[in-house]
Amino acid sequence: VQLVESGGKSVQVGGSLRLSCLIKGDTFDDNAVGWFRQAPGREREGLSCLSTSGIDVADFVKGRFTIATDGDKDVVFLEMNRLKPEDTAVYFCAIVPEGDYNDCLRADDMETWGEGTRVTVSS
Repeated sequence: VQLVESGGKSVQVGGSLRLSCLIKGDTFDDNAVGWFRQAPGREREGLSCLSTSGIDVADFVKGRFTIATDGDKDVVFLEMNRLKPEDTAVYFCAIVPEGDYNDCLRADDMETWGEGTRVTVSS
Protein backbone atom coordinates (compact mmCIF):
# COMPACT_ATOMS: atom_id res chain seq x y z
CA VAL A 1 0.00 0.00 0.00
CA GLN A 2 1.14 3.53 -0.76
CA LEU A 3 -0.26 6.81 0.57
CA VAL A 4 -0.13 10.09 -1.31
CA GLU A 5 -1.06 13.34 0.39
CA SER A 6 -2.01 16.50 -1.46
CA GLY A 7 -3.64 19.86 -0.91
CA GLY A 8 -1.09 21.58 1.27
CA LYS A 9 -0.44 25.25 0.56
CA SER A 10 -0.04 28.65 2.16
CA VAL A 11 -3.20 30.07 3.68
CA GLN A 12 -4.09 33.03 5.83
CA VAL A 13 -5.02 32.92 9.49
CA GLY A 14 -8.66 31.99 9.93
CA GLY A 15 -8.86 30.22 6.60
CA SER A 16 -9.87 26.67 5.77
CA LEU A 17 -8.15 23.89 3.90
CA ARG A 18 -8.90 20.34 2.88
CA LEU A 19 -6.07 17.88 2.53
CA SER A 20 -6.42 14.62 0.60
CA CYS A 21 -4.85 11.23 1.18
CA LEU A 22 -5.04 8.76 -1.68
CA ILE A 23 -4.65 5.14 -0.59
CA LYS A 24 -3.07 3.16 -3.40
CA GLY A 25 -3.36 -0.61 -3.27
CA ASP A 26 -5.94 -0.77 -0.49
CA THR A 27 -8.96 0.98 1.01
CA PHE A 28 -9.82 2.19 4.49
CA ASP A 29 -12.04 -0.87 4.98
CA ASP A 30 -10.40 -3.13 7.57
CA ASN A 31 -7.77 -0.45 8.23
CA ALA A 32 -7.37 2.58 10.43
CA VAL A 33 -6.27 5.74 8.66
CA GLY A 34 -4.98 8.76 10.49
CA TRP A 35 -3.78 12.29 9.88
CA PHE A 36 -0.71 13.57 11.66
CA ARG A 37 1.47 16.63 11.50
CA GLN A 38 5.01 17.57 12.36
CA ALA A 39 6.28 21.08 12.86
CA PRO A 40 10.01 21.92 12.93
CA GLY A 41 11.56 20.84 16.20
CA ARG A 42 8.44 19.06 17.37
CA GLU A 43 7.30 15.47 17.51
CA ARG A 44 4.77 14.09 15.10
CA GLU A 45 1.29 14.43 16.57
CA GLY A 46 -1.97 12.70 15.76
CA LEU A 47 -4.88 14.87 14.64
CA SER A 48 -7.77 12.67 13.56
CA CYS A 49 -8.27 9.07 12.53
CA LEU A 50 -10.89 6.83 11.00
CA SER A 51 -11.33 3.22 11.97
CA THR A 52 -14.08 0.63 12.13
CA SER A 53 -14.88 2.17 15.53
CA GLY A 54 -15.56 5.57 14.01
CA ILE A 55 -13.75 8.91 14.02
CA ASP A 56 -11.37 10.13 16.71
CA VAL A 57 -10.15 13.71 16.91
CA ALA A 58 -7.35 14.95 19.14
CA ASP A 59 -8.57 17.30 21.85
CA PHE A 60 -6.26 20.12 20.81
CA VAL A 61 -7.86 20.38 17.32
CA LYS A 62 -11.37 19.24 18.19
CA GLY A 63 -13.93 21.55 16.67
CA ARG A 64 -11.50 22.75 14.00
CA PHE A 65 -10.12 19.60 12.31
CA THR A 66 -11.64 16.27 11.40
CA ILE A 67 -10.98 13.37 9.08
CA ALA A 68 -13.64 12.91 6.43
CA THR A 69 -14.60 10.72 3.50
CA ASP A 70 -16.77 11.28 0.45
CA GLY A 71 -17.87 7.75 -0.42
CA ASP A 72 -14.73 6.62 -2.22
CA LYS A 73 -13.01 4.09 0.00
CA ASP A 74 -9.52 4.90 -1.22
CA VAL A 75 -9.46 8.57 -0.28
CA VAL A 76 -9.65 10.30 3.08
CA PHE A 77 -9.54 14.00 3.77
CA LEU A 78 -8.51 16.26 6.60
CA GLU A 79 -10.92 19.15 6.93
CA MET A 80 -9.23 22.08 8.67
CA ASN A 81 -10.98 25.27 9.71
CA ARG A 82 -10.06 28.47 11.57
CA LEU A 83 -6.41 27.88 10.84
CA LYS A 84 -3.78 29.39 13.11
CA PRO A 85 -0.07 30.10 12.59
CA GLU A 86 0.71 27.22 14.96
CA ASP A 87 -0.97 24.87 12.48
CA THR A 88 1.99 25.39 10.17
CA ALA A 89 3.54 21.96 9.66
CA VAL A 90 4.00 19.06 7.30
CA TYR A 91 0.87 16.94 7.33
CA PHE A 92 0.98 13.18 6.87
CA CYS A 93 -1.53 10.41 6.53
CA ALA A 94 -0.82 6.91 7.76
CA ILE A 95 -2.54 3.52 7.72
CA VAL A 96 -2.50 0.37 9.81
CA PRO A 97 -4.59 -2.81 9.60
CA GLU A 98 -7.42 -3.14 12.10
CA GLY A 99 -6.30 -5.13 15.09
CA ASP A 100 -2.65 -4.15 14.66
CA TYR A 101 -2.74 -0.98 16.75
CA ASN A 102 -3.91 0.38 20.08
CA ASP A 103 -4.47 4.03 19.28
CA CYS A 104 -4.76 5.34 15.71
CA LEU A 105 -3.80 8.82 16.95
CA ARG A 106 -0.46 7.50 18.11
CA ALA A 107 2.21 7.78 15.43
CA ASP A 108 4.16 4.77 16.67
CA ASP A 109 1.10 2.56 16.15
CA MET A 110 0.80 3.36 12.45
CA GLU A 111 2.41 1.16 9.82
CA THR A 112 2.63 2.94 6.46
CA TRP A 113 3.13 6.64 5.87
CA GLY A 114 2.87 9.07 3.03
CA GLU A 115 5.56 11.63 2.32
CA GLY A 116 3.54 14.56 3.59
CA THR A 117 2.18 17.84 2.32
CA ARG A 118 3.20 21.23 3.70
CA VAL A 119 0.74 23.71 5.17
CA THR A 120 1.80 27.23 6.03
CA VAL A 121 -0.55 29.58 7.89
CA SER A 122 0.38 33.23 7.93
CA SER A 123 -1.23 36.47 8.99
